[in-house]
Amino acid sequence: MPTARIRKSGNSTVLVIPPEDVKDQGLKVGERVEYMIFKKTDLSKLWGISKHLKIDAQKAKDELRKEW
Repeated sequence: MPTARIRKSGNSTVLVIPPEDVKDQGLKVGERVEYMIFKKTDLSKLWGISKHLKIDAQKAKDELRKEW
């Protein structure tokens, strides 16, 4: 998923799109576009958070297969 940077320009906020994305989409300055914004999150805090659960992966897979 492409990313962009938010910058301040005078009293406005500007979303800076990488030039390769502009070229790929055939965009031109002044064109109106639709967009969706998702804040990029740091998932490293979640790494190893479930170690205390001690789930047997094979048993979990077997349970999921039963539901199919």
